[in-house]
Amino acid sequence: MAAQPTILDWQGVLAADAVMVGGKAWQLARLKQFGLPVPEGLVIPAGWCPLHTGAALPPELTGALQEALAARDWLNKPLVVRSSAAGEDSAKASFAGIYRSRLNVCGMEQIQAAIHEVWSSLWSPAAIAYQRKLELGADDTAPGMAVIIMPLLPAVASGIAFTCDPISGRDDRLVIHAQWGLGESLVGGQTDGDEYVFAEDPFDDHWTLLHRRMGGKATKAVTQPGSGTAMIPTPAAEAGAFVLSSNQALQLVELLRDAAVALDFIHPFYDLEWVWDGDRFWLTQGRPVTARPHYTYAPLQTQPVYWTRGNTCEVVPEPLSAIDWSNSRKLVNGLLTRGYLLAGYPVLPGAQRAGFFHGRLYLALSLLQWECFDALGVAPKAVNGLIGGHQPEIVVPPTSLGDRLARLRRVLRYVLRSPAQRRRGMRAVERAMIEAGQWRKQTPPGDAAGLQAEILRQFRAGRGAVDLFFLQGSSGGSLSMLVEQLDSYFPGEGYALGTALLAGGEPSVTARQGYELMALARLSREIASRESHEASGSRQRCQYGKNPEFQHAFDRFLEHYGHRGLYETYFRNPRWREAPEYLLSSLAQLAEVDEVALRVRQQAAVAEALTRIKTGVPFWKRAFIEGLANATRQECNQREAARSALVAYMEPERQLLLAAGRYLARQGALMREADIFQLMLSEILRALGGDIPAAGVRARVAERNRLFEQWSQEIAPDVLVEASKHSTPGWQAQDAVAPENDSPRYQGIPTGTGRARGKACLLRHPSEGYRLQPGDILVAPSTDPGWTPLFLSAGGLVVETGGYLSHGAIVAREFGIPAVVNLPGILGGLKDGDMVEVDGTSGVVTLLEQ
Repeated sequence: MAAQPTILDWQGVLAADAVMVGGKAWQLARLKQFGLPVPEGLVIPAGWCPLHTGAALPPELTGALQEALAARDWLNKPLVVRSSAAGEDSAKASFAGIYRSRLNVCGMEQIQAAIHEVWSSLWSPAAIAYQRKLELGADDTAPGMAVIIMPLLPAVASGIAFTCDPISGRDDRLVIHAQWGLGESLVGGQTDGDEYVFAEDPFDDHWTLLHRRMGGKATKAVTQPGSGTAMIPTPAAEAGAFVLSSNQALQLVELLRDAAVALDFIHPFYDLEWVWDGDRFWLTQGRPVTARPHYTYAPLQTQPVYWTRGNTCEVVPEPLSAIDWSNSRKLVNGLLTRGYLLAGYPVLPGAQRAGFFHGRLYLALSLLQWECFDALGVAPKAVNGLIGGHQPEIVVPPTSLGDRLARLRRVLRYVLRSPAQRRRGMRAVERAMIEAGQWRKQTPPGDAAGLQAEILRQFRAGRGAVDLFFLQGSSGGSLSMLVEQLDSYFPGEGYALGTALLAGGEPSVTARQGYELMALARLSREIASRESHEASGSRQRCQYGKNPEFQHAFDRFLEHYGHRGLYETYFRNPRWREAPEYLLSSLAQLAEVDEVALRVRQQAAVAEALTRIKTGVPFWKRAFIEGLANATRQECNQREAARSALVAYMEPERQLLLAAGRYLARQGALMREADIFQLMLSEILRALGGDIPAAGVRARVAERNRLFEQWSQEIAPDVLVEASKHSTPGWQAQDAVAPENDSPRYQGIPTGTGRARGKACLLRHPSEGYRLQPGDILVAPSTDPGWTPLFLSAGGLVVETGGYLSHGAIVAREFGIPAVVNLPGILGGLKDGDMVEVDGTSGVVTLLEQ
């Protein structure tokens, strides 16, 4: 007993074993560490808890407690004595109202009695029944209980809050309950307090009061002289008034959300207790919301919940920083709903389509499949093909005549409205490029208020670019119809023929930047030839940078494409304008590409596909298919253009974030400017406003950096399955694409034309592209626009991830490259130098020789 710590403060709690201090103390200590307003506190570790009731406090504990209280001048001050058992205030069990707390305790005698009372509640019939009901085992509880001692705050008002809707589970709602006086009357259900419901803005992180309801507040809890509390009638003036003004409620909601984000920025859903002392708000408890309902469409509530990386792992394969998640959870919903809204489909308000697991971004596959089916009649299997295959499918109900007619009306509405919407989208692309260019050339503000205002303005513009969202997220309709039509005449070959039809043509912005980079490579070679140099590639790159002709051409390229970068969706990654070394290093390789052969390959793919269609499709249907092919090409090009525009917005936003990082580093809140990326947008704005102490900002960043390192070592599954309340998971993920019976053939999704044979070159990042030789088969885990220069050198493309609408698929189709995507585990099945064949028609990759 004597070897353990006697009395702990909040800092000591963080250094102790979490089981020995209990859930409540642990959460309060973390809130304090992260800069939230938590009163000072002392914690008696659970090891001092007797194993039976009635035992006296050990003399060494009594002496240490008296010393600690005297040092803080608390011996004769009103205090609160609270339980903090292992498992209490956890995600699995709250123990709300099960264990005892004593308010208004004064003097050593009362304190010792209160500690005994709190300890005794550990073995109360209510506690034992609660543990049995929740089937809590030894891992969830402990034989002892820690005790918290805190000053009793002079509560003018107090209450509880939920940083989500506890009834529906919506994560864009926050509910506050408020009562005059002490909070025990509200927590114990003895009175009906006021209720305030807030909604999160869909474009930025501020909150708006939706409605408030005045409670009866017939009685309130107050302190009694000497000790204890009493319930008294609430004065009429208080009972007939709202506890919080609108401004007070708004101040409190921002504080509550910040507390939840600090504790868990991924799942910030907490049940918090607060106190208003007439001058400031305090937080006195924080625990995760237990059993938060899964908010979704009614037909999905009895099915497992599916999450997928089938599309996101292509552009964001690595862990997200906090600011990336802050942006993604907003953008994903906008990207995936604009088309349905245009069609008149009643999208479920507040549904969250983005998830964050293992540090990676996931999409709510169940929601995606249901909305596509319910709105337009597209089967879950077809949705999986667009996203990337090897995924489970939801169960959809039988379709009635009324359902078919409703979907037909939506399809017609979409077809009639989408041309005008696409024109608006392309105008938005032009505006975004101009606006982002103007912002990029501005000097960031040097003061906190200026940075706050400019960050909020630019992020709101990027998150509110709904016309771009439509182009980016609604580009699969024509492709799906094209494949369906071709499949009806050429069973099983719809995707292959559709891919061939889409080769060449008007290039997307991504393909165009590849062609222009190839022209730069030829220019650099011509300059080297003219100057008769035979230097190594690195010396040539240095010289090219000094040559005015090349420099002018390269600057023109950067003016158009300098906002792009390697894995550009991450704010932490530099843009090509900041770090052009990757582009310059690829020039020697691109100079060897035979552009004539590339064009011939594209033309041959289109000609062969048209010949087959001419012989296999009735003449009256050919024009319709050609029209679908043109519409598909346009939609894919617009998808790439919208992505480029959204990334253009990110460039000045990144500059602002770094400027904020430098400012906060000067204030001592950050160790280095890049730490800014480990804060959510709301935290950045609060930190700039001085609402989070510097030490609290540093503590949040330090914890997230540790998490990030942990995630970087994890292999995230492609699909996650969660059992809903009324279901159990019934689908198992495929481990990989390992061929059956030792066959050398791997089956994926065909997204490029023709066949190619060559040596496999396994690259895990585009910076390794120097190893790719002309004609090699590029094998990659994922591809984003930063990989495009390598496509031009590759003889064929094999990607572990992706679907028909993924970046790699779109650009491979344009370049006419034989390509197969969605082969999870292929990097483990092949080795550098293996001779392989890629069949972009059948989707088969064959290992010919090891």
